[in-house]
Amino acid sequence: MTRPSGLPFAGHPLLDRRRFLADAGVGLGAIALTHLLGRQNLLAASVSGKEPVRPIIDPAQPFAPRSTHFPPQAKNVLVIFCSGACSHLDTFDYKPELIRRHGQPMPGNEKLITFQGEQGALTRSPWEFRPRGQCGKMVSDLVPHLGDCVDDLCFIHSMQGKTNTHGPGENFMSTGYTLDGFPSVGSWTTYALGTSDQSLPAYVAIPDPRGKPQNSVNNWGPGFLPAAYQGTAFNAASPVRNLLRPQGITAKGDQATRDFLQRLNDRHLERFPGDTELAARIASYELAARMQLSVPEVADLSDEPEHILKLYGADESGTKVKDLRAAYARNCILARRLVEKGVRFVQLFNGAYQTGGEGVSNWDGHKDLAGQYSVHGPVLDKPTAGLLKDLKQRGLLQNTLVVWCTEFGRMPTFQKGAQGRDHNPKGFTCWLAGAGVRAPFSHGATDDFGYQSVIDVATVYDFHATILHLLGLDHERLTFYHNGLERRLTDVHGSVIRPVLA
Repeated sequence: MTRPSGLPFAGHPLLDRRRFLADAGVGLGAIALTHLLGRQNLLAASVSGKEPVRPIIDPAQPFAPRSTHFPPQAKNVLVIFCSGACSHLDTFDYKPELIRRHGQPMPGNEKLITFQGEQGALTRSPWEFRPRGQCGKMVSDLVPHLGDCVDDLCFIHSMQGKTNTHGPGENFMSTGYTLDGFPSVGSWTTYALGTSDQSLPAYVAIPDPRGKPQNSVNNWGPGFLPAAYQGTAFNAASPVRNLLRPQGITAKGDQATRDFLQRLNDRHLERFPGDTELAARIASYELAARMQLSVPEVADLSDEPEHILKLYGADESGTKVKDLRAAYARNCILARRLVEKGVRFVQLFNGAYQTGGEGVSNWDGHKDLAGQYSVHGPVLDKPTAGLLKDLKQRGLLQNTLVVWCTEFGRMPTFQKGAQGRDHNPKGFTCWLAGAGVRAPFSHGATDDFGYQSVIDVATVYDFHATILHLLGLDHERLTFYHNGLERRLTDVHGSVIRPVLA
């Protein structure tokens, strides 16, 4: 192609070869400079105020309190995670039409095949629903004590997930991604905000007394965030391992050893100023030393009065359900004590994954929902309600956001050839309580049978964005640079569920 002059593109500056190469070189340099300035938080904020804001962290004090993006409603978060996919249709999502059409095919889905195969007829809950509290919210007899708390709860009945498999489902609810290797909500929170109590971990995960959830430590892992922001896992029955001083070493001798080690570490750090990994490692050792005193104290429930033990059900024993309930109740008391001490993020699990012994010990009610839930319901109900009531009576609910969640919901039908419900990520329920949340309140809805969210659909990304918002954090601005991307908890999705905000 030629111009009338006979010279290719003559006089066109944008397509001049030398100018093109020169401009490209300058452009690449500008990209590199922008990247370097961004890594050091030296870029000017845009008019929209939505530029990433990575926390400025002193490696020697990785958990020092840090500022929020805007005034927070909550200072702490306590997550109650029901592992195994607790059925919304047998707890909090009342469906009169499901009761009316019990035993009939689900209209439009007569030959529906889901995770474990072909579905049978619509099946009402084995438990009756009754109006609870002053608000009259309909809640199942499976969880009557939690029913007594409905006036303090904010239900989101229109949750949707991305997977119908437990491991990826737990990942998605805990990290915002179905794959392994991404930071948990607690890790993002403590990375952003640190914590007020430097003698305890900023983030504690409390596994069920029966074991870990199916995806285990991925639920509280740091992913690509610094390892300091991983949750520290222990419960009332199993304190942090290797924490107590060895027999034969006195408390005075142990303290003298720690003081000497700190002097050596300080001198070593002086020789390598600016070595952030060394500073972080020393900080983790110092926290471990402080935990020798703080963790046994907070995990020792012997000073809890009898009326508190009774409130949670921690004083019960003698049957399988009572023993399991008492063990979970002690974990609930531990969670309250951690929040009371100022731990920023506590993740409490109800339900564990087992392949032997007694079989599945979580909410995965495929084969015999009535039999399994007759155990799981009473174990969850009284201790969790006791936790809510105790937080409220101590004034802790004003600054603590309580989150109840599970990985997905359950089908309104029973599986063919079984007496249980299959996995259902298309519609399920979560609830919030405490700081900054409207209560009593119900947001969104599933269809007449509880199969699919149809009104004010809320994604897990929206759920996470709302939790961060209540902590004073903008989910679009909280980022971490990893593999060439500004990563977020909510990926590139999510909006705050504003109707649930007080």
